[in-house]
Amino acid sequence: MARRSLSRATPYAALLPMAAVAALGYLGAGLWTFYISLTGSRTFPSGHFIGFAQYHRLFDNERWMLSLHNLAAYGVLFVLASLVIGFLLAVFVDQNVKGEGVFRTIFLYPYAMSFVATGLVWQWLLTPGDGVDGALRALGFAHVRFDWIVSQDYAIYTVVAATVWQASGLVMALMLAGLRGIDPEIWKAARLDGIPAWRVYAQIVLPMLWPTIATVLLLLATAVAKLYDAVVAMTQGGPGIASEVPAKFIMDHLFLRSNVGLASAGAIVLLMPVLALLAPYAYARSRYARSSKEAA
Repeated sequence: MARRSLSRATPYAALLPMAAVAALGYLGAGLWTFYISLTGSRTFPSGHFIGFAQYHRLFDNERWMLSLHNLAAYGVLFVLASLVIGFLLAVFVDQNVKGEGVFRTIFLYPYAMSFVATGLVWQWLLTPGDGVDGALRALGFAHVRFDWIVSQDYAIYTVVAATVWQASGLVMALMLAGLRGIDPEIWKAARLDGIPAWRVYAQIVLPMLWPTIATVLLLLATAVAKLYDAVVAMTQGGPGIASEVPAKFIMDHLFLRSNVGLASAGAIVLLMPVLALLAPYAYARSRYARSSKEAA
């Protein structure tokens, strides 16, 4: 009996260090950040409680509101473009093309690069006079000027292009795994019935890929919330503050402007949409696991 109890307790004991790290490193740090956001902390944390005044200052800050607007525009375009391009790449690779391994490596390679490296490469490609702009002029298009990266209206879209290029390979890999898990008999039946391939994908394959799509959406949404490296490497939030994003606002106020309280308030606000996405995802996964056990 004692040996059986010990064997049952061993897995839980092995998980204790990870549970302690998660409790202290994530939950504890989150609660501490929320507490600091309720104080008048400047260079160093202080115990001067001021309630939700930092949040009022945050949403009265024009730079913060612009960063939220940029993040919303970036998030919609980034998620949609990454999903569509990643899915199309997965469909292409799933056709058993020759050199499939080479194509998978090429498509997935950008994801192996850091956002800083990606940002620097794309900064060079989009810098007026070099990269794309220089290539167009060399081809004889002397009057064409591709200067989005220094345009206040289009700078954020250059960040979208760079990060979509990097993330599409990961989406492709996840979607390809989902496509390879679909029963081949479905395709045989569709061919016998003369159903066009696009209808099979739209009405049969995509609904069957919903768990994979949900995972991809969660990963992409998390990447949107923590967008920082690519912006710093490509535009430094400029020109001016045209491509400012919340994570950069937080880091600038934390390290450059010595306003720990305001930075903490921004971090808590930025955490809310992530939790809003994670909670229903975790609930759906638990329900799916429970229904699978009941069915078994």
